[in-house]
Amino acid sequence: MKAAVTESQTREGLALDARTLCEAFQRTAGAHADEVALRTPGGTSQMTWREYAERVRAFAGGLAAQGVGSGDTVAMMLTNRPETLIVDSAALHLGAIPFSIYNTSAAEQIEYLFGHAEAGVVVTEAQFVDRVLAVRERLPALREVFVLDGAPQGTRPLADLESGGEDGFDFERAWRAVTGKDVATLIYTSGTTGPPKAVELTHENLMWQTRLVDQVFPVDPGERRMSYLPMAHLADRLSHYFSIASGASVTCVSDVMQVVAALPDTRPTTWGSVPRIWEKLKAGLEARFAAEPDEQRRARVADALRAAIEVVRSDQAGNPVPAEARDACVRADALIFSQVRAQLGLDQARHLLSGAAPIAPDVLEFFAALGLPICEVWGMTETTAITTANPAEAIRIGTVGQALPGLEVVLDDDGELLVRGPTIMRGYRKDPERTAETIDAEGWLRTGDIGEIDGDGYVRIVDRKKELIINAAGKNMSPANIEAALKSAHPLIGQAVAIGDRRPYNVALIVLDPDVCVAFAAAQGIQNPSPELMAKYKRVQAVVAGAIAEANARLARVEQVKRHTILPHDWGPGGEELTPTMKLRRKPIAERYAIEIQMLYA
Repeated sequence: MKAAVTESQTREGLALDARTLCEAFQRTAGAHADEVALRTPGGTSQMTWREYAERVRAFAGGLAAQGVGSGDTVAMMLTNRPETLIVDSAALHLGAIPFSIYNTSAAEQIEYLFGHAEAGVVVTEAQFVDRVLAVRERLPALREVFVLDGAPQGTRPLADLESGGEDGFDFERAWRAVTGKDVATLIYTSGTTGPPKAVELTHENLMWQTRLVDQVFPVDPGERRMSYLPMAHLADRLSHYFSIASGASVTCVSDVMQVVAALPDTRPTTWGSVPRIWEKLKAGLEARFAAEPDEQRRARVADALRAAIEVVRSDQAGNPVPAEARDACVRADALIFSQVRAQLGLDQARHLLSGAAPIAPDVLEFFAALGLPICEVWGMTETTAITTANPAEAIRIGTVGQALPGLEVVLDDDGELLVRGPTIMRGYRKDPERTAETIDAEGWLRTGDIGEIDGDGYVRIVDRKKELIINAAGKNMSPANIEAALKSAHPLIGQAVAIGDRRPYNVALIVLDPDVCVAFAAAQGIQNPSPELMAKYKRVQAVVAGAIAEANARLARVEQVKRHTILPHDWGPGGEELTPTMKLRRKPIAERYAIEIQMLYA
């Protein structure tokens, strides 16, 4: 299916109809020259589009002098800061392929990623440089390592790259030679098993993504966005690309722990996150409401929130809401919830998104009640991220929305979702066999997700095709559905893993949330809030057991968790148990905790 560019997408100040990201950047920089393009919280660092464009030109010259040209790769291991986006944009203007890796990558992983990409230039920071240098000798293609904040032996300062352009470099000719078919970036999928695959996304893929998403979540000049997720993940790169196509200002937050604190400063007009951050934000707000010292105000807030959630649920069910109840919610919004939105820094947000993993319905209901409706979206790196989306005016909780205009989403005979359209990746780098297994001759991409599609085209994700639990009686179940019920039952449960494949019943591994442990320990008078000790406290065990009983009440009998164990440590992103985007690595978990699982079935 061929998607069209609508008239609204050629409106003044937008470059959504550009052929390449380079063309979009140049048009945007010209149209918004004096507006803020990149900044850090508090405005401690800030530059206009004119300044941004000048630095991109300078860095492009420096990269060209290093021998970087069309099709070459430039590797980045950087936190979220303006220089990350500047270097990325500069490489794009040469027709090169900038890509990022996770900052948690071990030396062995760095060697594989840089070697597979054949990166000739690496840009990094002092805090990561030791890991890069540890494998440099085993990377024959790697010519130079540039460091943003210093220059340890064997490296050069990033300033050398910015000032290293040669006379005669034709910047204009370089970026105009870039085509829509050229690869714009590599995204190494973290994967739950085996080495990561390198997804090749073209300029055409990424420009189509901006156009199609704009039809559901319209962008406007003057938008404010935030860069805080890893640039190795496509979600954060999309903020970068949308900024290039629309002139949005991007606030770069280098420490993910400071994201919530940076929201009031940024006042984003579009803000998306992964479910875990939304869950933590919900837990934090609930703790704040419960800690209100004024008993009458605390009761008013609790009553207002309860009533607003009931209105949300009635709307979702299609039931009429009494005028009195709706009027009460309007008053509560004016007196209470509007203040909460302003304090959070989300009072000017027009689009709030959640993706990358399933999000519990109660989290969506909670924020909708606060006047912050979250649009759950779905997609894959291989489909250039967003493929389906809940429109803000017609959210259906429990679904991931409808296919973006111009994309086709259908079900195969076994329920697997297939996708076709202009956002489908070019393929996996250096892996034609896997590419052919994933994309058939007619252009359909096999997603590996089992889904359902209702009469209005709303998609519901059941689970990953290879992760479904089939118990000893032959019953198919979604572990993600069970895990979402467990996590939503109490904020103490940070991670939950449902086990039951070819087993007589389901059990669960529970990991406590370290941040919630601190608040819980303070409220209970517990001196040491570490997950290691908290897992042993009978009060904690009782709360978790009660939460699992509550979750079981919402699950079918065959899905219910019969036994569980609380693991005495936390799981960090990018570790053995979780991918950098917080997806469960089920096979390594099953292997590492084989004894604990065996005990649950003993």
